[in-house]
Amino acid sequence: MSLLRRLEQGQKPAPANGDAEARAKLAAAQVRRVVSPAVASTGTYYDLKSRVQNRLLSELDPNVDINKVENVRNTIQDLFDQILAEENIVLSRPERVRLFEQIVAEILGFGPLQSLLEDDKITEIMVNGAKNIYIERDGKLHRVPITFESDEHVMRIIDRIVSPMGRRIDESSPYVDARLPDGSRVNAVIPPISLVGPTITIRKFFRNPLTIEQLIEFGTITPEAVQFLKACVEARLNIVISGGTGSGKTTLLNVLSQFIPNDERIITIENAAELQLRQEHVVTLESRPPNIEGRGEVTIRQLVINALRMRPDRIIVGEIRDEAALDMLQAMNTGHDGSMTTAHSNININCRWRYRFCVIGDGICCNHHQ
Repeated sequence: MSLLRRLEQGQKPAPANGDAEARAKLAAAQVRRVVSPAVASTGTYYDLKSRVQNRLLSELDPNVDINKVENVRNTIQDLFDQILAEENIVLSRPERVRLFEQIVAEILGFGPLQSLLEDDKITEIMVNGAKNIYIERDGKLHRVPITFESDEHVMRIIDRIVSPMGRRIDESSPYVDARLPDGSRVNAVIPPISLVGPTITIRKFFRNPLTIEQLIEFGTITPEAVQFLKACVEARLNIVISGGTGSGKTTLLNVLSQFIPNDERIITIENAAELQLRQEHVVTLESRPPNIEGRGEVTIRQLVINALRMRPDRIIVGEIRDEAALDMLQAMNTGHDGSMTTAHSNININCRWRYRFCVIGDGICCNHHQ
């Protein structure tokens, strides 16, 4: 029987009919419970978790190096065992492990999302408020039996994600793009824009980037197309990858970047750094939203203009939008051949264009005219 069920049973009221024998049996059952009275008085599993977690945080050395995960984990384990012993909290081994892992995730990780992030079969995580979490596995959506304690709990996790990047989210700026340490893309939206509570959408990246061989094996691309695209990259044709949401634009851009020679200087520009280039000479630039005073914004367009002064051999923009497209086209056609970008669209290119482009996407023709 789970801890939560035992807690619930322990709080059932005495029979209303005044049956003394029934009340005596109930009292005897409460005495025999393996959970201590201190635990029963908390009411729910979340109360127990919060109480142990808060005490652990108060006793944990604030100067501990959070980057040394294994050392911190061992310290938390010692304090965790000590707190349970002092408060006479008796748990079964599975419940003890579960409680410990959840507390560690709250302190070192991303709370309830940590176990989902560690599952390599999950490709997308969607949080629709505190009580509704969905995942994408094998291309299908599934609801998972995992919840946050409250909307405030979701907000704490969002802050933990965006704070290291110097970004913010509040009522004046109710949505934000960010990334996790492994490069996974994160989008968060909070009230009043979101009517269901704080929402989080995480597009997970493969721990090991996909290779050309894997794309051929999956049937995503043919060997002949790979040979053609490799020739386009080596011939320094400008490449625009077009497609809809989740169609694999960034994945293909990562794969094509593998064909860039290692002796070239590459400048990457993104809203949130996701590209995983393997060359040695790579400079990564990231845009920045305005601060709380509305100042300090750095746009993709400004970074593209600045990149022209950084002596790039190739400029790679994660996704081109708005007026930045004009500057990107100008850069591609004024001495920075071999640049790459993605565009969120299903456009069609007329072969009469004289630009040196290789455009890839749904219904796109490959144009590499001089």
